[in-house]
Parts: sequence; structure tokens; C-alpha cells
Amino acid sequence: MDRAQKEKVVEELGQIFESSGVVVVSHYVGLTVAEMQDLRARAREAGGSVRVAKNRLAKIALKGAPCESIAELLTGMTVLTYSEDPVAAAKVAEGFAKENKKFIILGGAMGENALDRAGVKAVSNMPSRDELIASIAGCIGAPASNIAGAIGAPASNIASILTTVEERAEAA
Repeated sequence: MDRAQKEKVVEELGQIFESSGVVVVSHYVGLTVAEMQDLRARAREAGGSVRVAKNRLAKIALKGAPCESIAELLTGMTVLTYSEDPVAAAKVAEGFAKENKKFIILGGAMGENALDRAGVKAVSNMPSRDELIASIAGCIGAPASNIAGAIGAPASNIASILTTVEERAEAA
């Protein structure tokens, strides 16, 4: 890899560290190509990505980044799982680590906050952005449907009363 390629990689990694809601650093020693492809597919499905980069270049890219404190995690064969959604990458990494004992989560970063192994697990247990939006929409929609039901109920009662009165008038 020549100098221009290295500079390009450092720039790309810098953008990842700046724009990602969460970055999870893991060791992947012993994973097969198929297992790595599975991890990448899961991350892509959740709206995230997986990146293997040279630790030295990643450390250079981390200088001045909000998550600079994760540089100490970059030793050995590391892989970065990241996403704009602050929860998606952590969920993918945790799920993959449960199934693959060779995939070891070291920690990560959420914005300026460094996360240890327990921190990544805690973030993975939080609801994702889409789950939160659905929950909020449900809370907002429930009172509206209750109001519509309350407004509609008296009208149906009035209609049944009018029908009864009309039937009695016809019978008389």
C-alpha cells in the first residue's frame, strides 16, 4: 500500500469515527470468510457496516476525533462495527458474539464516550431508533383513537335511539 492509499484509508476511517453513532472494536482471530460475510450482511441489514483496517492507520485517523480514547483497544486483529444509529452496530456485534466465540468484543465508543465490554452490552440492550419511533408513534396514536371512539360512541347511541323511536312511531 503506497502513501496515497494510506492517506485515503486514514481519511475514510476519520469520516467513520466522526459520523458514526457507535463504533464497536472487536477481535476476529479464527473467523472464517463465511462468518465474516455473515457479520457484514447482518450489519448491512441493520443499517451499519463492518471494516477491517490496520491498527496504525486507525490510530492516526482517531487523532482529534471525538472517540479518540478507543485507540488503546486497537491491538491485534481488530474489526470495527459501526452505524449512524447509536444502537444498531452494538446489537449486531453482541448478537454475532453470542453465536461465534472467536468474535471477542473489546469495547467501543458512542460519540465522545468510551465504552468497555459491559458498556457495549448495555447499549445493545437499548431500543433502536426505529423501535423508539414506533413506540412514540403508538403513544401518540393511542389517545387519538380513544378520542375518536368516544366521539363516535354517542353518535351510534343516538342513532339507535332514533331508530327505536322511529320503530315505535310506525307501530303506533
